[in-house]
Amino acid sequence: MSVTLLAGSATASVAVTAGNDPAATLPAAAAPASPAAAPVENLIVGYKSSASEASSNTAAADDAAAKGKKAGKKAKFDRRLGTGAALVSLGGAVAPSDAAGVMAQFRADPDVAYVEPDSRAYAMSTPDDTEYAKQWDLFEPTAGMNVPAAWGKTTGSGVTVAVIDTGYVTHSDVAPNIVAGYDFISDSTAARDGNGRDNNAADQGDWSAAGECGTGSKASDSSWHGTHVAGTIAAATNNGKGVAGIAYNAKIQPVRVLGKCGGATSDIVDAITWASGGSVPGVPANATPAKVINMSLGGSGTCSSSYQNAINAAVGRGTTVVVAAGNSNADAANFTPASCNNVITVAASNRTGDRSFYSNFGTRIDVTAPGGETRRATDTPGTVTTPENGILSSLNAGTTTPGAEIYKAYQGTSMASPHVAGLAALLVAAKPSLTPADVKSAIKASARPLAGTCTGGCGAGLADAAAAVNAVTSTPTTPSFQNTTDLAIGDNTTVESPITVSGVTGNAPATLKVGVNIVHTYIGDLKVDLVAPDGTVYTLHNRAGGSTANINQTYTVDASSEVANGTWKLRVNDNAGGDTGKIDSWSLGF
Repeated sequence: MSVTLLAGSATASVAVTAGNDPAATLPAAAAPASPAAAPVENLIVGYKSSASEASSNTAAADDAAAKGKKAGKKAKFDRRLGTGAALVSLGGAVAPSDAAGVMAQFRADPDVAYVEPDSRAYAMSTPDDTEYAKQWDLFEPTAGMNVPAAWGKTTGSGVTVAVIDTGYVTHSDVAPNIVAGYDFISDSTAARDGNGRDNNAADQGDWSAAGECGTGSKASDSSWHGTHVAGTIAAATNNGKGVAGIAYNAKIQPVRVLGKCGGATSDIVDAITWASGGSVPGVPANATPAKVINMSLGGSGTCSSSYQNAINAAVGRGTTVVVAAGNSNADAANFTPASCNNVITVAASNRTGDRSFYSNFGTRIDVTAPGGETRRATDTPGTVTTPENGILSSLNAGTTTPGAEIYKAYQGTSMASPHVAGLAALLVAAKPSLTPADVKSAIKASARPLAGTCTGGCGAGLADAAAAVNAVTSTPTTPSFQNTTDLAIGDNTTVESPITVSGVTGNAPATLKVGVNIVHTYIGDLKVDLVAPDGTVYTLHNRAGGSTANINQTYTVDASSEVANGTWKLRVNDNAGGDTGKIDSWSLGF
């Protein structure tokens, strides 16, 4: 899948085209004119856990070679991804039609859970600190995020935020908060550093010449996108210069996945895994795993298994994942990772509190945050007519390679997403026991209505930092109960895990929180029910999700008709063969 940056100086670059407006398309030079026709170099193959290829690299190599031979093409096992999937090389760039033949061989194999092209992603462009007065997005009452009122309780101390992006170019206003990251770009040409993956996350520039990123692609300068995002989250504050970061005592971990012509899905999913503390073959362990991940990047299409598996695992490790909705003025359901589950998907608003003209929308949006507009929708695309209405942050003046550090206004959902990532860091710092589901719930529940209008749907409204922080620091503790005993889920079986509730007066609430952590390799096989003490059944999950692995989610159930005390049960029915798992834990929050 192709992925691009979701921000920029004069326009907002996005994952897929929307007419001829750069504010709603990929950066001209970053993506091919016809993403659907982009050549394919690698495939990502997920095997079912019961298959020998799922654990044996030798078996996976033999299988890839055999399937390539059947399709009349070369196919070779390359490496194991952090999700456990196999990366299969096609021996160079091939036409999509040729790749489809090899994919058909994998899809015909019952031991294969999924196979997909290793498509590319691109950064999303254009959408007593001396520049603080220009940061309307933090403090203006109409459309600001009410950040200063939260700083009395939390500034993000002790929390690391991974910025999975273009890397980081040295900037004195961000440098005090940088911790060691990693460069996950496998392709040395795209990385521009003369090698593949290494521990140097420095942004080498993502500029490209005309036609270099696909037929019809235009030349573009380096965006220094990751540094702009990092400044919004955690630029040093009260240092007498520049801008203020939202979580200015948090740490930024630059994780480089986007270089020349974007970035590959295989690199991005490994970055998600590593940043959240997971293990990636051939990569040293992350010494400072992130509690929050920001991904201001995206591509067209619904959420792939590769993305969803990596995200689920990251959330399972306790990492909140925040993603940009995209800048195509279209339904976010058709973009990835905006359409993935277990993320916080963020739309962009402007200085008057309306949905920004470029921002994606729809039911997949969880919340909206300031993304700004460096031009009006009716102004000539590519111009900067209203820089004062953009999002000001740290940047670099170099058009290709790094130059002098500067500050510049960008617009985009790429700018909105780090606002929410910064807020997530404030919440986790204020209350470290918060789970990713708790963080998401707090941000959505405390959002306020947009001052303007939002056609198409902007989620819960405009994120409000002070309201969210107050909610998690002042809400009294409610009774909670859990069962952490593992219970195996066999093929075509039904199991029940009990929790006995006592000491709670009256009925259960209308917002009973049911936390479910199920480890299973194919959740499309599963039906999950909450059974009340009187036998009433509340269905939580009904064989959705296909080949996606694991359920790690908090469900809200209206159980107000049920007496709270008694034995509640989590009932799980496996309705197919070939995949098994376990109830790892579950909980009830009253």
